[in-house]
Amino acid sequence: MAIDFELNDEGIAVITINRPERMNAMDEEHYQGLSNAWTRVRDDDDIRVAIITGAGDKSFTSGADIKTYLTKARPWSDVWRTQVDQLLNRGLEVWKPVISAINGYCLGGGVTLMLATDIRVACESATFSVSEVKRGVIAANGGTQRIISQLPYPIAMEMLLTGDGISAQTAERWGLINKVVPTSADVLPAAREYARRIAVNAPLAVQASKELALRSRDVPLAVGLRFEQLIGKLLSQTDDSREGAAAFSEKRPPHFKSR
Repeated sequence: MAIDFELNDEGIAVITINRPERMNAMDEEHYQGLSNAWTRVRDDDDIRVAIITGAGDKSFTSGADIKTYLTKARPWSDVWRTQVDQLLNRGLEVWKPVISAINGYCLGGGVTLMLATDIRVACESATFSVSEVKRGVIAANGGTQRIISQLPYPIAMEMLLTGDGISAQTAERWGLINKVVPTSADVLPAAREYARRIAVNAPLAVQASKELALRSRDVPLAVGLRFEQLIGKLLSQTDDSREGAAAFSEKRPPHFKSR
């Protein structure tokens, strides 16, 4: 029972929610562990891209553990402790790319987590639902906020208001996931392939691209274009920019160092 963390020499981190006996549902301990994992991804320069997945072959995560987490009494003051145990989907800013490797059920907080990632791979048997309304609560941690921007309005509202699920094939058709693979065993290798294709690129440029794209949703186009121009100018002065140009001229792979 843990949040497992693995980092290879390619700069690819794999975070695994390891609680298969409970469908990888998360209690307070697991949420804290996941928060620590996201902070490490954010702060460790050796990490270029992260993958999040679940242990076993049945579930990515079913979100918050109803028995031990959702039913726990908490003081109203917790509502204003917004920086405690920050999560990727709760507002922690992680500009390194994050890939979801969805190996089965993706339910409730699992969907909320997936919505905060950048690229998503799922097995054919995966199912997706935000069924919180069936339990008298809402899809929190960004569930009601992100789904409406990532799906067509009527589809998002159908999922939110009925609590009914959709298949991996339907999720792919609506653009909620990038790729469907045959089995749960195929999910992590497919996610790693995406990660490798990202990890060979210039880390600073990758992170800048993600931040610019996400912030564009909240600013006028003129502001976004100006921000893009300034960041582009900054990147052109980096060692990585010079290395990219040299590698192109010398017809060799570049060796980027986040400088």
